[in-house]
Amino acid sequence: MTHFEQVDKRRLFDGMIDPSLDLFTEINRLKKEKNAVLLAHYYQDADIQDIADYIGDSLGLAQQAEKTQADMIVFAGVHFMAETAKLLNPNKKVVIPDLAAGCSLADSCPPDAFKAFKDLHPGHVVISYINCTAAIKALSDIICTSSNAIKVVESVPANVPIIFAPDKNLGRYISKQTGRDMVLWDGSCMVHEIFSEQKIVQLKAQYPQAKVIAHPECETAVLNHADFIGSTTGLLKYATKQPYESFIVVTESGILHQMQKAAPQKQFIPAPPNNNCACNDCPHMKLNTIEKIYLCMLNETPEINIPAHLMQPALKPLKRMLEISAQAGL
Repeated sequence: MTHFEQVDKRRLFDGMIDPSLDLFTEINRLKKEKNAVLLAHYYQDADIQDIADYIGDSLGLAQQAEKTQADMIVFAGVHFMAETAKLLNPNKKVVIPDLAAGCSLADSCPPDAFKAFKDLHPGHVVISYINCTAAIKALSDIICTSSNAIKVVESVPANVPIIFAPDKNLGRYISKQTGRDMVLWDGSCMVHEIFSEQKIVQLKAQYPQAKVIAHPECETAVLNHADFIGSTTGLLKYATKQPYESFIVVTESGILHQMQKAAPQKQFIPAPPNNNCACNDCPHMKLNTIEKIYLCMLNETPEINIPAHLMQPALKPLKRMLEISAQAGL
């Protein structure tokens, strides 16, 4: 979908809502009336982050979903994140503002092809990055996020071979950090793969005092320029707590909102991709809007449902991840 098609879609969507409504007030009212919780990823638009009950990365969002007492979970993120919340809450209603909010990384790992790949490597423990479908989770032994991937890999005995899926860039980074020679599925995130090494080098020359901070889903050539590599939450903590005054941020630009709120006196420069855009936005994440969240809560749809035969097989590796994270104090 082109930018103009997205704008037209939003205009049509906005036409369904009384323009006099204060959507922030209405969303807060619906939260109370329906005992609903709004979970949002750091890559959402600023207005969605500001109305959310919890903002976080995939690990934090899964942990919040696991312990929520709400009757309905409204997930401002992408499809696999809402699926994760449903797996952890099979008896709760989970809704997402836009069902089309998918994930290029999850799409890069079709279940049938991955099953065949897994069968070629018998005896391997399968560690899958949480950015995958419920069907891939069901084929996995442990799930991980960028926050806990090192701990998850280290939990597997050194003599046991590992398949790591679906992100090859994260897999390479984790392999380097742990010394484990893992079999990698050839998948990647369109947002993190498109960062331009050349433009980052140019930014470093333009802002010589700035620290480069990058997400491990980026390609190795980009990570080689980073002063710090970490999960989305890790980048946020580093940028706001370290004494440095300026940062070149190599991940989806939505995180800059929280960085600027936490440290308004600092400078955060979004790293550009290898196209004509000024920053790198996830088109799937940005499908969610405050208007869609309002209608989603009002109508309690689109609802996330997972085939019954996948529920327990997909939940087991997810729960194992949460156990490892708790043991590690993450």
